[in-house]
Amino acid sequence: MAQSSSAKPTQDFIPIREVRDGIVVLEDGGLRGVLLASSINIALKSAEEQQAVISQFQNFLNALDFSIQISVQSRRLDIRPYILLLEERYKEQKEELLRVQTREYIEFIQWLNDSVNIMDKSFFIVVPYAGAPLSTSKQVGFLDQIGGMLGKSSQQKAQEKKERQERFEEDRTQLEQRLSVIKQGLSSMGIKTVELGTQEIVEMYYNMFNPGETQRSVPGQ
Repeated sequence: MAQSSSAKPTQDFIPIREVRDGIVVLEDGGLRGVLLASSINIALKSAEEQQAVISQFQNFLNALDFSIQISVQSRRLDIRPYILLLEERYKEQKEELLRVQTREYIEFIQWLNDSVNIMDKSFFIVVPYAGAPLSTSKQVGFLDQIGGMLGKSSQQKAQEKKERQERFEEDRTQLEQRLSVIKQGLSSMGIKTVELGTQEIVEMYYNMFNPGETQRSVPGQ
């Protein structure tokens, strides 16, 4: 059966109106803030330390009076730039012993990369805030509909824009308070967090909806 030519793009199914000043604005007016969180290798801790971390995280979740979403993104690392850097250092190396060690290290890295998938994981925490719902066309009265047909004056449009901006700032303040709660709670467990800006959020959603392009290069350092 032939695929319909009227198929909608993925963007039409994403309820995001815009990403503004580091805040995700949904179609219904709700806001979302996104934090990038560090990780803890709990396997390297003792049994007592592991239990303490688990208890702290449990208490942290129980203390929240709002929901959060934890998202994990995995990317396969592209080590080719790193290999090229090692090859350059190998050519520049004058001491024979160091040349041999560098060559063996390059071969080990190549073998490791071919044997296993070296993944880089990013942990995101999405924090929501929903103020009063925006009015919809079903809630608009008959006289308002007639007024809309006749058009709005520039003064009315300016007033509505001002009200939307004030509403955004009020809701943003509430969202920032929630983000602060999350930051403080995770910091007490040794987890560092960074609030994402507009560009970082756009990249996060792009990678989420384009899973075939989730390879990240290792910087040549």
